[in-house]
Amino acid sequence: QVQLVESGGGLVQAGGSLRLSCAASGRTFSSYTMGWFRQAPGKEREFVAVIINWSSYTEYADSVKGRSTISRDNAKNTVYLQMNSLKPEDTAVYYCAARVYGGSRDAGDYPYWGQGTQVTVSS
Repeated sequence: QVQLVESGGGLVQAGGSLRLSCAASGRTFSSYTMGWFRQAPGKEREFVAVIINWSSYTEYADSVKGRSTISRDNAKNTVYLQMNSLKPEDTAVYYCAARVYGGSRDAGDYPYWGQGTQVTVSS
C-alpha cells in the first residue's frame, strides 16, 4: 500500500507556471505507475499525465500536451507535474494516483489517491 500527499498548488495568473509535487510513502515507489488527474467543479475527474513504473515513459492528455511535464525522482519517492502557460481552463483540484501495473488513463484503474491540491488560474 502507498500513501500520497500532493503539494504545490495555488493561485497563478494565466500564462504562469506551477510545479506540483506528490510525495509517496513506502519503499517500492519505483514499482508504481504514477498518474496525475484533475477535477474541475461540476465536471468528472479527467486524466492529465502518467509516468510508467520502472521507466521514464510518459503520456499526456491533449489538453496539456506541450505545456506540461511529468517526472519522477525515485530516490525521493516523489512525482512532479510541471505546468507552464497555464490557462483559466486548467483550474481544478489536481490529484496524484498510483497503481502497480502499467499505464492507464482511466481513473478507475488507480487504487491509491492523494487528497488533491487546488490550482486556480486567473485570467
